[in-house]
Amino acid sequence: MVTDGLDALREEIAGCRICRDTPLRGDAYRLPHEPRPVAVISTTARVLIAGQAPGLRVHESGVPFNDPSGDRLRDWLDVDRETFYDRDRFAIVPMGFCFPGYDAKGSDLPPRRECAPQWRERVLAAMPQIELVLAIGQYAQAWHLGGQRRENTTETVRAWQSILFANRPPAVLPLPHPSWRNSGWIKRNPWFERELLPTLRQRINMLVN
Repeated sequence: MVTDGLDALREEIAGCRICRDTPLRGDAYRLPHEPRPVAVISTTARVLIAGQAPGLRVHESGVPFNDPSGDRLRDWLDVDRETFYDRDRFAIVPMGFCFPGYDAKGSDLPPRRECAPQWRERVLAAMPQIELVLAIGQYAQAWHLGGQRRENTTETVRAWQSILFANRPPAVLPLPHPSWRNSGWIKRNPWFERELLPTLRQRINMLVN
């Protein structure tokens, strides 16, 4: 059964320790804490949320987007927590499954380099029913958009219409990260809330209800 295969994949991911045990760039780049992979894989969800990597609060709870960024994302999607965490409706697969730690300035480090090459193609192949990928941030956009990605996140999101309506399944919609640190970006780019969000909410309503 497909479900059995997906359960086995979930167990493999839950037991993954490559960023701690065999880091790509050597022992100096070993994950300094116990990994806790966080991903929601589904046989029925038609929407895939492709984020960057869990933050500390998500690492501690094991629940994806269980933080203020998640609150903002749910507002963008116009869904409540119950709907958001229904894996029959949403798959949530970040580029890195584990909290990568902080840099010297206290910001989250980028997703671990080991994760996507090890898991992403297998996970996506296990979910052929996905119709819409929400590519959040530069790392997800680089993977899911390839040559369609623009020179930076702002220009990639600004080109959302040509990207969304490109003739290839699944459709991909680029989004900025919903971190509250991006509040200034949203104010500087009013077209995001005026033009992109209504289309996003319409698509989500069609696919999850």
